[in-house]
Amino acid sequence: MNDVIGRVFDFQKSVFPGEADLYSHLANQGQSPKVLMISCADSRIVPEHIMQARPGDLFICRNAGNIVPPYGQTNGGVTATVEYAVAVLGVSDIVVCGHSGCGAMAGLMNPDSLETLPNVSSWLKHSQAARSVVQQSYPDLDGQAAVRAASLENVVVQLAHLRTHPAVAARIAKGDITLHGWFVDIHSGEILALDGPSGRFLPVQGETELPVALPAERRLAADFVEVAA
Repeated sequence: MNDVIGRVFDFQKSVFPGEADLYSHLANQGQSPKVLMISCADSRIVPEHIMQARPGDLFICRNAGNIVPPYGQTNGGVTATVEYAVAVLGVSDIVVCGHSGCGAMAGLMNPDSLETLPNVSSWLKHSQAARSVVQQSYPDLDGQAAVRAASLENVVVQLAHLRTHPAVAARIAKGDITLHGWFVDIHSGEILALDGPSGRFLPVQGETELPVALPAERRLAADFVEVAA
């Protein structure tokens, strides 16, 4: 903890003075982040570091397993954060970000390890669909390979849950919000992004267009053309 306190003093003396104008602007004008990032609470994943973000750039929600409970199932911090970010701050992009070596996903794939962690076990029920997908669609995988597959499939599951939130659904229909599914490989630093059309995760590369899970595009199911009988 002494190391952390030392860094706090360093922030006050060395970092803040160089960013004083930015902090003053944010304090006086308020925040207007464009991105909501829902990531795992794992200490090795630092969203601001990954995205090279400055203060005010990101609105962040972190929890074990980068989970987004379906709307109405849990009236908690994640639901409130999503609602505020979308309905009040008006973010244009939402990123659900998983990662390699995820302890939550390891627990998901090995429920017996959660016997003394009832709250974690209950929380991970929101990821059970990912476990089922791995068990039925990747029957040859086990150990860390199964955990990695679960981590990737979990991002897909949580994006589906995200779309059940009224504020998100409304913005999707209007065509002014983009959904992203990311996966960070801690060993290599590589970031994979879910490509909606193919349903696969693709490497993020500077020379190619960023794959997105759901692009911003107006979608009105009731806006149809009647076909003459």
